[in-house]
Amino acid sequence: MACGPLRWAAALVARGLRAHPRRFRPLPPARALGCNGAALSWSRSGAGGDLGGDDAEEELEALLGPVLLPLTGVQRMFVVQPRAGGLKRRRAEKIKRLPQATAVFLNLERISTLTKKELEDAWGVKVFDRYTVVLHIFRCNARTKEAKLQIALAEIPLLRSNLKTEVSHLDQQRGGSRYIMGSGETFLETQTRLLRERELKIRNALENLRRKRSILRTQRQKREFPVISVMGYTNCGKTTLIKALTGDAGLQPQDQLFATLDITAHAGYLPSHLAVIYVDTIGFLSDLPHDLIGSFSATLEEVAHSDLIVHVRDVSHPETVQQKASVLSVLKNLNLPSHLLDSIVEVHNKVDLVERYEPIEPNAVAISALHGYGLQDLKEEIERTVLIATGKKILTIKVNLTGPQLSWLYKEATVQEVDVMPDDGTASVKVIISESVLGKFRKTFPQ
Repeated sequence: MACGPLRWAAALVARGLRAHPRRFRPLPPARALGCNGAALSWSRSGAGGDLGGDDAEEELEALLGPVLLPLTGVQRMFVVQPRAGGLKRRRAEKIKRLPQATAVFLNLERISTLTKKELEDAWGVKVFDRYTVVLHIFRCNARTKEAKLQIALAEIPLLRSNLKTEVSHLDQQRGGSRYIMGSGETFLETQTRLLRERELKIRNALENLRRKRSILRTQRQKREFPVISVMGYTNCGKTTLIKALTGDAGLQPQDQLFATLDITAHAGYLPSHLAVIYVDTIGFLSDLPHDLIGSFSATLEEVAHSDLIVHVRDVSHPETVQQKASVLSVLKNLNLPSHLLDSIVEVHNKVDLVERYEPIEPNAVAISALHGYGLQDLKEEIERTVLIATGKKILTIKVNLTGPQLSWLYKEATVQEVDVMPDDGTASVKVIISESVLGKFRKTFPQ
């Protein structure tokens, strides 16, 4: 058990997360019936189908908003690490004698609503588990509709659990279940149905977004742009690296946990001028609550369609080895193609924070994304691996300058060099080209 007023609590969420000097605003004790005990309610139109019609956008916006109230104000957290045998009475008394503590973080994945209420009554402060804390941090960092919908979906199990406890408490006060006038349903049955309808609408909205993403992916594959997924533990420097590789001024890396909760794509070029797409993914977390894994697994769907995975590690972190194991474990559970797992490029980032750093792993590339150290070596390694993964070849093709061959190659392949021979009106063109595009070229311009 550890105690003390903490001015940061993101680091309390998980083993291996570095403490970060930011004040934490955790989730309040959630009320299953909505704000201040009010019953959950939303439109039932189209509950079983896709969101559509004139009110589709309004319904979608309603689903994006949090049902669980966010907490305002800074919390001074008392951290409890449960051990075998549970919480001893003298430890519980110690918590009650800490006037500076306003909340307790219990390092368990989930505690039941009933247990949570009993602990709060006994200790006189709010109690949080890993699930509610992680969910709150996710909500604070979500930007896109898809990420917000994933969070809304992850709230459902908590709402469902809280609902049963709240209704049980109301029944004890009122002397039994009450029927809603004219509906033939008890209050619990009505609220359970509304939760089920909300969950179905969220899943349908997410499926619509997934289909749109699939269409965009198909269009991208037709252009044959190699896709590189950049992955790693939260706050390892993924966004900073992508900004350094692409020069994308719109990227604003932040030195904080879970700064990236949405998958974003960014165009860049390799040393050979080959155009690629870097995909910035959600940061990983050790011991992610089980229910959240299911809700956010779709966010990583894009990774399975990548040509290469770049695994970024913060080698200045004291638990970088454990973080690597956590990331690799999640990747294996995603059922990715074996060639993706076998060709991962491992990047050791933040070497400027480690004196005289030398990687132990023979194939790792040591860099400082912030200061630009090692980026050229990394680009060359990415290019080498991408060419193998995509089956692209570097060839020299002789073209007739009086025809459209050269402009065709510029459009369909990656032209590296053009050596013009003016005597006969031809040129030797060095290109990076795939087998399929090479076949099109030979079919279009038969010799």
